[in-house]
Amino acid sequence: MSTSDHVTHQTNPSGEPVKIGVLTSGGDAQGMNAAVRAVVRTAIRLGAEPYAIYEGYQGMIDGGDGIKKFDWDDVGSIIHRGGTLIGTFRSKEFRERDGRLKAAENLVEHGIDHLVVIGGDGSLSGLDMFRQEWPGLLDELATAGRITREQADAHPTLMIAGIVGSIDNDLVGTDMTIGADSALHRIVTAIDDLASTAASHQRSFVVEVMGRHCGYLALMASVAGGCDFCLIPENPPADGWEDRMCAELKRGRDAGRRDSIVIIAEGAQDRDGNRITSEYVRSTLEERLGEDARVTILGHVQRGGTPSAYDRWASTWLGHEAAKEVLAATPDSPGNVMVLRGNRVVPTDLMEAVKDTRRVPECIKEGDFEAAMELRGGSFTEMRTIFHELAEPSQVAPGTDAKRVAIVHAGGLAPGMNTAARAAVRLGISRGHTMLGVRNGFVGMRDGQIEELTWDDVEGWTGEGGAELGTRRTIPGLEHLYSINRALEDHDVDGLLVIGGWNAYQAAHLLHSERDRYPSFNIPIVCVPATIDNNVPGSELSIGADTALNVAVEAIDRIKMSGSATKRAFVVETMGRYCGYLALMSGLASGAERAYLHETGISLGDLYRDVEWLRGSFENGRRRFLAIRNERASEHYDTEFLAKLLEEEGKDSFDVRHLVLGHIQQGGAPTPFDRLLATRLVSHAINLLDESWGDTSGRQNKAWYIGLQQGKVAKQPLAHMDEHVDPEFRRPLDQWWLNELQDVFADVAYEPDTPEHETL
Repeated sequence: MSTSDHVTHQTNPSGEPVKIGVLTSGGDAQGMNAAVRAVVRTAIRLGAEPYAIYEGYQGMIDGGDGIKKFDWDDVGSIIHRGGTLIGTFRSKEFRERDGRLKAAENLVEHGIDHLVVIGGDGSLSGLDMFRQEWPGLLDELATAGRITREQADAHPTLMIAGIVGSIDNDLVGTDMTIGADSALHRIVTAIDDLASTAASHQRSFVVEVMGRHCGYLALMASVAGGCDFCLIPENPPADGWEDRMCAELKRGRDAGRRDSIVIIAEGAQDRDGNRITSEYVRSTLEERLGEDARVTILGHVQRGGTPSAYDRWASTWLGHEAAKEVLAATPDSPGNVMVLRGNRVVPTDLMEAVKDTRRVPECIKEGDFEAAMELRGGSFTEMRTIFHELAEPSQVAPGTDAKRVAIVHAGGLAPGMNTAARAAVRLGISRGHTMLGVRNGFVGMRDGQIEELTWDDVEGWTGEGGAELGTRRTIPGLEHLYSINRALEDHDVDGLLVIGGWNAYQAAHLLHSERDRYPSFNIPIVCVPATIDNNVPGSELSIGADTALNVAVEAIDRIKMSGSATKRAFVVETMGRYCGYLALMSGLASGAERAYLHETGISLGDLYRDVEWLRGSFENGRRRFLAIRNERASEHYDTEFLAKLLEEEGKDSFDVRHLVLGHIQQGGAPTPFDRLLATRLVSHAINLLDESWGDTSGRQNKAWYIGLQQGKVAKQPLAHMDEHVDPEFRRPLDQWWLNELQDVFADVAYEPDTPEHETL
């Protein structure tokens, strides 16, 4: 049963369905279409009537064709499209009371008194003002005879919900806004591409990105792109920053690096409030370093193109919850904006969020940069510190108390392993340690394939797919523990950083459990999650899962396009073993109608109902059907069987194709999200090693696995790992995405008259 079934289906006093308007306003952002689609379909699911309002608030003012009732299929095949299907506009007329009078009049004429607005802080503050003025506007309209008194009485309150659409990710109080992840994709792809041409000519590039008052894109792109210097509005550089910048780039050249990249936010300034332009940075580099430097201003390309997988499923979730929020609202309910916080969608006071957001540029103008950074949140400040550590090598040689940390990958390959290894080496060196790399997993550890890694050894690893250190799925046998113990002894290993998936955790757990027999195992051990299956305990998201999801969704987009000229059903298989994360999230992000998971199983009754629904749908004009199947959803009902079943039962109504995506999900460069996650987790892992070494009581646990839980990095003792997993099916007992998003998928995937299936 979907969560929407717990929301009362509201009707007006006349017994007619509640009517909901949805609009996009301000700057466009990738993912807006996904949010609109979710609002429309969730409203229909709840028995309401959704109306699309074209061209933002201007559509309410103009009325007529600017307000149109939407049905289920009106938002079909839009989830993958950039921009906004219903248009956006910065309406000057809406800022005036006369404009808002027209808007209220047109909404009342359509019977609309529930409104979902997707936009930035300006759009949301306009929404709150409209809500507060609503009773007065209707009274004025009724007095003037533009609407009847009965109409005014029938719509006494405007119920609202907001969703933030902004590539700048500038709303205080939310982790991510619609469009920010896609914009980061554009920027990091550009950085990766520029790095190759810069290296060819031993050239420096200055890359300017959007962000008038918010340095999120610049800072995160700098970390994810492995850049050399970064300038953001919230934390202007100290006087003499030009010398420091040039010294850092020269150090890289002297060490053999052929490319240098400086990232600057469009709103960057110095501590006196003077704007720092990309041209000024370029000329400074040329004059002081005597080498060629170029400027690339990415501009509106950051807004355009296909939304990332994250901006599809997260926007869908936000739209779903916004529709529920506005339908459940009462006249006494506060005006809320739906935000992503701690990997959950929660309502927050709209005007408080806008107020805090507008405080940031005020703090910057006042020179209170510490307050500006604090408003951005702890993770923003943390990534700023980490960037400095990664970009500027430590000048302090390891002291007598320096520790030797070994880094080992184990389990299946996950994009982002190289990012994690590079971050571990550089952060470890920056914090005074000697870093060692273990080649080829625990097999290599057994064979003594351990070597020191320097700062320059990991140059260029940030955006590389694969695993330079190598990885193996092999879990050591008891007969191999003596050899591993000797190898750790021979290399004086003081701590172990294990980066990998299920088998990596099992191997680390084995070493920890045998520490009384093998003295070299009695060292701090920290496991960092890196697996596309997203199936290890202690972390809601694993390094590599976002990359695999984007690869899968991109492939599914092309598969769907291949069937655009005919009636066709597709069955696509994703990886994940017994964990359905990739299958469900791929289905949510690609607009699939069905998702078959091992967690929920596949029954013959499910398949019968699916076939009956599909046959009727194609007879009623449907041209395409998409089902996503987890590779181990069912032992007997495999992907080929499902395709043959649909083909046999469909007869000549439609044809069927099936595809196993396979190992392409493990390939390619890691996404910005995976690069940032890897860097953040590894930083915490090294901190945890330091804490373990600092404890001399002997009472503290020394072995941990860490991960992201509700937006924060948390740790769990490795000794108790078995209490939190299903060993038979190799997955955590509690999977947040199954609890939170299975119902969202059900509400937006298939029409309300379709019987609900256990598979959903």
